Amino acid sequence: MKLSVIIPTKNEEVLLPRLLACLEKQSFRDFEVIVADAQSTDRTREIAESFGAKVVEGAMPGPGRNRGAETASGDILLFMDADVLLPSDHYLRDTVQEFDAMKADVATCKLKPMSDKYFDMFFHHFYNGYSLLTESVRPHAPGSCIFSRRSVHQGIGGFDEEVVFAEDMEYVQRAHRKGHRFRMLRSHLVLVSVRRLEKDGRFNIAAKYLYGELHMITKGPFRRMPYEYEMGGDVSENV
Repeated sequence: MKLSVIIPTKNEEVLLPRLLACLEKQSFRDFEVIVADAQSTDRTREIAESFGAKVVEGAMPGPGRNRGAETASGDILLFMDADVLLPSDHYLRDTVQEFDAMKADVATCKLKPMSDKYFDMFFHHFYNGYSLLTESVRPHAPGSCIFSRRSVHQGIGGFDEEVVFAEDMEYVQRAHRKGHRFRMLRSHLVLVSVRRLEKDGRFNIAAKYLYGELHMITKGPFRRMPYEYEMGGDVSENV
């Protein structure tokens, strides 16, 4: 199999079906979907299985991605969050072709918020620009979209399960340090939810990301959670 899409979840019955429906419509068909579920108490598992996804026991996002990767059969792994959407029915076809054409080992896409608020658009535009600027020096990739060759994932030992915050950034930067080729794909953006911005506050999230970046540069990855964090969704959400 060419591709395995791995989605860590917890109580995502509201948003997960939208992503699974996007995947179901893809013109590229040589892929499987693996949902690594962290003991959801809603219908997340039932919904995932109804779409034909393989469901495995998950945990926090990093360990959950590792559990999914352990059962994956694809040559390429695509880690995604449950609250994203694909902008085109040809997303997988185009990004996989670009990933191979670039001879990348690890990659990500630019992000587009599912919001028309100025701050949200500016925040994601700034992130995309910063990520492009640091692409070949200090890679950045959000957990909402990380492509990785399975051999590379296995070779670097997967996501470091002792890293509890910004584990996605630590993953791609560790791959880069080990000599693997990181690229930002240009063919498509990924549509991302702004629910965390809504829940925790936009300026609060911006400050957390800035602090996280400075901490990663000066002190290394976080092995203790610096903030309160609740994984997953709320069945009452309407994002």
